[in-house]
Amino acid sequence: MATISQTSNKDLMTRARASLKGKWGLGVGIHAFWFLLSAIIGGITGGGSALIQILIVGSISLGIAEVFLTIARKGDSGFARIFDGFKRFGTALGTYLLMVVFILLWSLLLIVPGIIAALSYSLAWYVLIDDPAAGPTEALSTSKAMMRGNKWKMFCLYFRFTGWFLLCIPTVGIGLLWLCPYMQTSLAHFYEDIKHGAAVEF
Repeated sequence: MATISQTSNKDLMTRARASLKGKWGLGVGIHAFWFLLSAIIGGITGGGSALIQILIVGSISLGIAEVFLTIARKGDSGFARIFDGFKRFGTALGTYLLMVVFILLWSLLLIVPGIIAALSYSLAWYVLIDDPAAGPTEALSTSKAMMRGNKWKMFCLYFRFTGWFLLCIPTVGIGLLWLCPYMQTSLAHFYEDIKHGAAVEF
């Protein structure tokens, strides 16, 4: 079982900003590419758009998580790494599908159980990065174990970005190109904070 995160959310966000120094351009570029690609796919008529989204979201999510976890660890990263998730296409796809199914099933009960499920599985991509041998079920189970006792804190971390999100509205969403890297690097530091004292095997 993972330990409880001891670092304040404010400090995690401070660490994220420090990690992003000199790398904001990479973060903005990655999200500009992903937003543009999503818009192009969304313009495809028929069921093709949904099918393409299902096939690529898992791999792209894994790749983006790897980029920002590397940034949080002060390692060398680059734009091309967002495609690394396709090297584990089956695992990424399976993880994404299971995550969506579980969250939807819990959401059928009420919105709160759905939110709790989403928080529980939110570290699955990082688990896959640190354990290349892990499969979808193992990644979700490990994430759930690591988030035990940490879900409320992560919810509060997301809530701290609410004001920043509202400030992005007048920019017609352009501000999200900076907010998303900030959030994802903060989440990567959240994962690191838990893992450092965790008894979870990787």
